[in-house]
Amino acid sequence: MIKNLLSAIVLLCILIIGGDCMAGGLLSSKEKNIAKIASLSARGDLENLQKALNQALDKGLTINEIKEVLIQSYAYCGFPRSLNALMTLKNVVELRSNDKVGKEPKELPKDTDKFAYGDEVQVELTKNHVKGGIFDFAPAIDKYLKEHLFADIFSRGVLTYKEREIATIAMLSSIKGVESQLNSHIQMGKNTGLTDSEVKEIVKIAGETSKGGDFGLGSENKAYQKYFVGKSYLNPLTTGEVNSSNVTFESGCRNNWHIHNKTGQILIVTEGRGYYQEWGKPAQELKRGDVVNIAPGIKHWHGAASDSWFSHIAISTPKEGATTDWLEEVDKKEYSKLK
Repeated sequence: MIKNLLSAIVLLCILIIGGDCMAGGLLSSKEKNIAKIASLSARGDLENLQKALNQALDKGLTINEIKEVLIQSYAYCGFPRSLNALMTLKNVVELRSNDKVGKEPKELPKDTDKFAYGDEVQVELTKNHVKGGIFDFAPAIDKYLKEHLFADIFSRGVLTYKEREIATIAMLSSIKGVESQLNSHIQMGKNTGLTDSEVKEIVKIAGETSKGGDFGLGSENKAYQKYFVGKSYLNPLTTGEVNSSNVTFESGCRNNWHIHNKTGQILIVTEGRGYYQEWGKPAQELKRGDVVNIAPGIKHWHGAASDSWFSHIAISTPKEGATTDWLEEVDKKEYSKLK
């Protein structure tokens, strides 16, 4: 009876959410390392990329698997980032020994109609023939996408289509202003078998590689910990006539409702995705480059989205008698509605 009931529950999970409840729908160790390497390459963070490459090799990724991620990165974040990442890998490999080289990439036969072949691969990934719009305006880009990206690169093997989409989603999640392309590749990733929870994990990994962005993570924000849900970090930048700090929120972290008395505050978003909300108004989504001007006396909160680290610079001018009133936590149900 119990065995039959468990079987029914498992079957119901598969039918309802496509198997996401099986093993949590989480990425494998290999897939996590691919996402991390791809994100750091896209950001050009060579110091942390070096560490990630060593970790990936320690976990069993082959040299050629990593090469393929870094070669593919040029199509999404340019030759300079790709070449720098490959040179970093070369330096890492030269200092190590006994790492597996892995499978060699394949080349298409010389008589292959690359445009037709690339079109087949693109259709397999997108489930549609991609036509019109930008491709009518600039036909050459359609030729390069099909013949080079989807034919030359995706046909090389070593990585599966799913693994290549994991790398692409991680890269695009790490670059500003490419939301449309990111959404397209998220759907392509799902067409290769990625689940919603796996996509969320890729985006989270990409967010975590920023760790405070260009202005540094700083130290854990223990002094104000009781006013935050989740973990935050504080990196002071200036003091005196103008106080400024880079504040970083882990995924899901947000501060309580609060009010700045006698002085306002400016928030400049530097990394990730988060929210700002004033009392009585809807929450406002924030992304890198957004600026929020908070007037004195306004009850508000700010923090990270549930699936992304988030950093902003907080700027204020010290005034005599200025205080901050820390109030209640943000309602969990209302926060959970923010996507």
